[in-house]
Amino acid sequence: MGKKEWYFEYEIQKNRPGLLGDISSLLGMLSINIVTINGVDEGRRGLLILAKDDDQIKRLESILQTMDTIKITKLREPKILDRLAVRHGRYIHRDADDKKTFRFVRDELGLLVDFMAELFKQEGHKLIGIRGMPRVGKTESIVAASVCASKRWLFLSSTLLKQTLRNQLIEDEYNADNLFILDGIVSTRRGNERHLQLVREIMCLPATKIVEHPDIFVQNTDYSLDDFDYIIELRNDENEEITYDLVNEGHLFSGSDFGDFDF
Repeated sequence: MGKKEWYFEYEIQKNRPGLLGDISSLLGMLSINIVTINGVDEGRRGLLILAKDDDQIKRLESILQTMDTIKITKLREPKILDRLAVRHGRYIHRDADDKKTFRFVRDELGLLVDFMAELFKQEGHKLIGIRGMPRVGKTESIVAASVCASKRWLFLSSTLLKQTLRNQLIEDEYNADNLFILDGIVSTRRGNERHLQLVREIMCLPATKIVEHPDIFVQNTDYSLDDFDYIIELRNDENEEITYDLVNEGHLFSGSDFGDFDF
């Protein structure tokens, strides 16, 4: 039987020289290998470890609970967020009330790209919404994550380079392994019936769909935020408020193109 990976996280109660060495020695005595280790928050450390069976982990947990220098916060099979916390040395901020909402700021673009890439690698239907103000890096992060996940991406609607509105796809583009990206503002405010029919067709595919500006999208379609599996918020800084004042006041469509309002 092969070794199984676990995520072990602890909070330091009494910091002293050699604490990490003691824990590493304990893991070694139990024949548990350390794959990766990193600080994941102030006063916390996370480790990915390899154990040959569950009994090793039970013995580890039993011994650790006798130590007054640390407190076990997590000991489980690793989740996506655990792997990313160890890889980047920081937590992803998750909304306390809405567990499917994840928050990032612009200097965390690397973490965001990694997070989305892990989601994109998963097979089957997935509907992801991403909120953010103009030029914060939403579309660029989606494309970068697609590259990291080795996925082909297709824009149904976008303002990345110029206004894009697709009314049809060619046969090989209807592939559940592709990533389908649409701008909720462009699709619902400028899309004709043919475009909206294409959106409905793609929504039925067992594939990953990413919707920029999901709030505007659900305002003008039969979908709701409950239909989304993940909501990502990207801000320039933690205090920035994401608003749609320009859209709701109609200023977004005062010109012939979207260039000046690159949402």
